[in-house]
Amino acid sequence: MKNLQRSLSRSFSLLALVLSLLSPVSAFALFEECKDLFPGQRVPITAQAGRDLCFDSFAVYYSPQDKKPIYTIEKLNREQLLAPHPRRSNQFYEEARLPLAERALLLDYRGSGFDRGHNAPAGDMSNERAMAQSFSLANMMPQARQNNQGIWAKNVEEATRLYVKRAEGDIYVFTGSTGNQGSIGRSRVTIPSHIFKLVYDPHKNDAWAYWIENTNEAQMSPPITYPELVSKTGIDFQLPIKADSLGSQAGPNKSPVGGWYPIFFDGYAVDKVNALTTSIQEGKVASIQIQYDRNGELAKKLASHIESKTLMPVALTQSSPPDLGGVTFERNRVTVIVRSKSFGFGL
Repeated sequence: MKNLQRSLSRSFSLLALVLSLLSPVSAFALFEECKDLFPGQRVPITAQAGRDLCFDSFAVYYSPQDKKPIYTIEKLNREQLLAPHPRRSNQFYEEARLPLAERALLLDYRGSGFDRGHNAPAGDMSNERAMAQSFSLANMMPQARQNNQGIWAKNVEEATRLYVKRAEGDIYVFTGSTGNQGSIGRSRVTIPSHIFKLVYDPHKNDAWAYWIENTNEAQMSPPITYPELVSKTGIDFQLPIKADSLGSQAGPNKSPVGGWYPIFFDGYAVDKVNALTTSIQEGKVASIQIQYDRNGELAKKLASHIESKTLMPVALTQSSPPDLGGVTFERNRVTVIVRSKSFGFGL
């Protein structure tokens, strides 16, 4: 009887996962779980079809065609950026919520000459779980290396953080890219021609945007206006620029909503495994996916333990990270991607 229940539970779980991955791509982003990240809970309007992905500290409107974000959104403030920040994890992973045909893969960037450029920057993340989530490939775009590590990091991302640290109240930051100058990898991840970052200060009722070429030779130019960015991208960010349409931006603080997060295993860590299986048994976890490169033995051991202690099926995915100068990857590391039902269980 127990085996029958296990089999039925596994079948229903797999069916639910398949149905969710087969859901149609829409040009109407909902962001039902994280609308509080948007100014006045107004979601941008664009003709580009995509999938909306909520994380703890940011959200992504993702293009299945281009395999990169159309835009991301963050709500930042002074207290958040001045608080102690976790160490940068540098552990990239493939987005488990996306169907395989729509994902950017770790292998796509190998030998491409392009960085995996964060849209929502790791430097903005204020806790370990948000930091880990920021390395999802759904948050990445192929970015010219010197651009990513130079002008973009120093003159755009850091400049934005400095402004937020001086500002009153919440600042909303949209980041994205547009244009097409080819693609990389088997998945044909589109290489954008331009990158943008839109900064909106509701307290001052003001918005401006950085507009940068995606090249190593890109030069810094003065910010462009909000209407200019809308014209260049075709995205109506629905910012209430007029004073009489601002309304109240205040609202109750909510619990983190990014239900997908990675747990990293460099070896068989009993405490981590037990904590995860306990969370599954308590009904806090919706599904599990395990990603690995060389250490298939550890991946299978983890999957076997989880399946033996719970009724939850585990999907195994093998994927090789790219070799990039100056960045060390743990080829033997195994990443467990957890989809949680509640948000009490962290890394």
